[in-house]
Amino acid sequence: MQEKIKEIIEKIKPSIQAHGGDIEFVDFDEEKKIVKVRLRGSCVHCPMSEITLKAGVLESIKEKIPEIKGIENIQ
Repeated sequence: MQEKIKEIIEKIKPSIQAHGGDIEFVDFDEEKKIVKVRLRGSCVHCPMSEITLKAGVLESIKEKIPEIKGIENIQ
């Protein structure tokens, strides 16, 4: 499942990079079904980063992997 998550994040990455940010896969908690990522660049201090994670990244992942329960930004 981690490989599929990484593939989805790689497809989303150019959109985030276009706004001066970046995202990288950190880990996947199999038990809790939580994806852990690290936001970088302008995303670090952006007030919209939480919305980007929940409405953008998480929803994109859940489209392909519905059993995912959440996403966390790891600093």
